[in-house]
Amino acid sequence: MDRFNAMRVFTRIVELGGFAKAADSLQMPPASVTILIKQLEAHLGVQLLHRTTRQVSPTLDGAAYYQRCVRLLADLEESEAAFSLARHNPRGLLRIDMPVGIGRLLVIPALPEFSARYPQIELEIGLNDRPVDLIREGVDCALRGGPALDESLVARPLAQLQQVTCASPGYLRQRGVPRTPQELQGHQMVEYFSNVSGKRYGLEFFFAGQLQPVQLPKRVAVNSADGYLAACEAGYGLIQTPYYHVARQLQDATLQRVLEDYPLPALPLTALYPPQRHLSTRLRVFIDWLVELFARPGNHISCP
Repeated sequence: MDRFNAMRVFTRIVELGGFAKAADSLQMPPASVTILIKQLEAHLGVQLLHRTTRQVSPTLDGAAYYQRCVRLLADLEESEAAFSLARHNPRGLLRIDMPVGIGRLLVIPALPEFSARYPQIELEIGLNDRPVDLIREGVDCALRGGPALDESLVARPLAQLQQVTCASPGYLRQRGVPRTPQELQGHQMVEYFSNVSGKRYGLEFFFAGQLQPVQLPKRVAVNSADGYLAACEAGYGLIQTPYYHVARQLQDATLQRVLEDYPLPALPLTALYPPQRHLSTRLRVFIDWLVELFARPGNHISCP
């Protein structure tokens, strides 16, 4: 029995909650995963997993062993990277999750540069506007806009995304162009809501020295960034969104900025990863590349 491989399989079962999911994640036959765990339990002389028809969970011994395995496997990978070509030419699979707009508009168009620099890193990119469970879903790192709410994760700042207020030209012809927040009477907004938290987001502006929320009537509420933008383009009202998400529409004049004298707070963009996972060489170089990418001028992070 390859004990390190058995430990790797065991940690994936615990993280994903099942033998079949772990086998699929590791691209192994399910029968091989089952055999490895049986051999590992026999070698250790303890039961590591509770098995039912619905779920798999670690026993008390299994939970303690899982923590040891995570540290050992991370140390092994770091040691191999330090004394091999992997230190300068990292390899392996890297699972990243990021919002749809950031992936589609900012990261993926620039990704060939990263792949040319690190040709032996394979990327698996999930595009989601929902939070993901990094451990259970087997994700190495997630990019998220806004405050980092999960304090159990390590947060690496990447950029500050400038935000803008905008509307469609047709909507502004009908309702008028507001010059101050006080002129928003008679206007309407597109509302964004979160399916996960249930929170609903209106508009907000800096005036009178403070950030003030502004609630306007709405006819449409959406739960995705692309839907939020599409509703604005269709003339349903004002939105506030990161500049990168509407840069093309503003350039093409399908959307128009308003209330430019009332700036919005920048939206922090952060890379999140689990603290119990040592920062692998491949993840480190990817995050460093993201910091480099977002620092470049002309990347639509900042308004012109």
